[in-house]
Amino acid sequence: MPKELLPIIDRPIIQYAVEEALAAGITKLVFVTGRTKRAIADHFDAAPELERALEDAGKSDLAAAVRDTLPSHAHAVYIRQRAPLGLGHAVLCAQPAVGNEPFAVLLADDFIMPGTNSANPTASLREAYAASGRSQILLQDVPPSEAYKYGIAIPGTEPGTIAGLIEKPAQGTEPSKLASIGRYVLHPEIFDVLAQLSPGRGGEIQLADAIDRLARKGRVGAIMLDGTRHDCGSHPGYLGAIVAAASRHPEIGPEFRALMAARLSAPEQVD
Repeated sequence: MPKELLPIIDRPIIQYAVEEALAAGITKLVFVTGRTKRAIADHFDAAPELERALEDAGKSDLAAAVRDTLPSHAHAVYIRQRAPLGLGHAVLCAQPAVGNEPFAVLLADDFIMPGTNSANPTASLREAYAASGRSQILLQDVPPSEAYKYGIAIPGTEPGTIAGLIEKPAQGTEPSKLASIGRYVLHPEIFDVLAQLSPGRGGEIQLADAIDRLARKGRVGAIMLDGTRHDCGSHPGYLGAIVAAASRHPEIGPEFRALMAARLSAPEQVD
């Protein structure tokens, strides 16, 4: 089972990313997947038999949820990445479907809960791109001890820009605490850079290396995350995403918060 289909309350992780993209006004969705992830396309496909069964059972709300995994005004394109050659290579695989247009990249592993009164991060990145014409990345402050896990930005001299992006710098060499996380809106010029890149860290084509080249030409802006991010590639991150989503769920949120409060106030049981 692809980790992108692990459930968070009542929807798989990737469904939240799709809904974020749709809310940002994106209607063409390009999924770059590997050979073991056919189930992702199945999830977004129509399921008329299941819909009829739910309707016949009087469960119209569940039938609507199944029907609306991909609304009728949006359409999906599925592209196979034949070898796991890195995020930059995955983005380059999407070029035939994207063409010469700006596009967003959302990594479903990064589950992001926006601030209570803020737009979702993809919408905010899209607005920043429209205002500047530069590619945009999302940044988050991380502790210096964690910087080696991320692409770390070199702050630019102009507000809202970066001067470079260093992929997983050695501990003690990080240029800042500003980590690039899994949301981007990119100018199509990134494709030419990716096509010319040699393999970088881990022998892969790194998207961070391509962004670094554009940043050194003054072509990349950045906005800070307004909200919380949970890395669903780890057990604590996945559990944190579930807690965050459940706490703000319109139906079960109050009951879940009360349950958590009661659990946290109870004395710890040791067997």
